[in-house]
Amino acid sequence: MDSGVLDVPGARLYFEVRGSGPALLTIIGGGSDAAMAAPLAEALSTRYTVITYDRRGATRSPLTGPPAQQRVEEHACDALRLLDAAGPDPAYVFATHSGAMIALDLLARHPGRVRRLVAHEPPVFGLLPDAARWRRLAEELVDLHAREGIGPALRKLGEETGVPPPPEPDPGLPSWVRAMLTRMAANLETSVLHELRPFSAFVPDAEALRGAPVVLAYGSRTRGRPLHRTTLAVAEHLGTAAVELPGDHVGYLRSPSEFAQSLHDLLTS
Repeated sequence: MDSGVLDVPGARLYFEVRGSGPALLTIIGGGSDAAMAAPLAEALSTRYTVITYDRRGATRSPLTGPPAQQRVEEHACDALRLLDAAGPDPAYVFATHSGAMIALDLLARHPGRVRRLVAHEPPVFGLLPDAARWRRLAEELVDLHAREGIGPALRKLGEETGVPPPPEPDPGLPSWVRAMLTRMAANLETSVLHELRPFSAFVPDAEALRGAPVVLAYGSRTRGRPLHRTTLAVAEHLGTAAVELPGDHVGYLRSPSEFAQSLHDLLTS
């Protein structure tokens, strides 16, 4: 594995590169970082040059200015700059959770840079019939954080979305997992304070994405949960169908080899 830092307007992006073959960029959800995608990247590295990175504002990708509200479009520009640094050819993209929202915006505005996108469980609550409730929830979570701290806010978010907060970095866990969970504690606070409200207003550009090389996917164990609903809503918004991938919301981390094979099939079908 090689690693480096890419200077972009307002931030310095930490990234890692594994393998050889066509470029495959992974974009992970808010609070997570490159380590969450590392097992998947290893499993895919015999077929692709896999690029993983910490999104701007995460611990290893610090902002170069004061904290501010994060915009999906700004993160999409970061992804574009990483692709440009990797080479001129269109790249495959796998993106999950809020990273999938970023990737949808990247594909809509820069279609020539993406060979195919698999967007996994994008939390586009603005497309649900109860969108107003989800907008209120974003405000309530920020207020709850101000009153009681990040722990209660994350527990409330987990109860509503069906995605529990990450566990404590238990000493019995592998060292790389403990390090990742320690970083996530700081990253999730940044996500709640600076991403939650602006990201909750995002809706993909249906006109730009209809007929685009995008696959909407959800985990087989996510059926019936809010992120299954949002994935189906985005698929309908774009005039396509959603497909199933192994596992739950983090199936790519729990069963990376099985997930990698299914993802490869979607990328190359």
